[in-house]
Amino acid sequence: MAKNNEVQPDASQRVADKVESGRKESVAKKPGLMERINSFKEYVILARNELRKVSWPTLKETRKTSLVVLGFVAVMALLLGLVDLILSGIVRFILY
Repeated sequence: MAKNNEVQPDASQRVADKVESGRKESVAKKPGLMERINSFKEYVILARNELRKVSWPTLKETRKTSLVVLGFVAVMALLLGLVDLILSGIVRFILY
């Protein structure tokens, strides 16, 4: 609540103030080359630290999961091929 001697700005004045402050921020100077380089270095260091925390699968686990995926893809390809063959036969029967 406003104090007795303060006058609260109306909504249009608050919007105008926000627009004006946005203009001032957009005119602000862009970061220099060295700041960008330092920022990128910091990003790389943080990314490397996070990648060290990852528990990577062993070669045996990777092979096993890859074979499961390839098997699943082969089974799905056969099933979809069978469905396609059946449906195309039905469409051929209807059209001819």
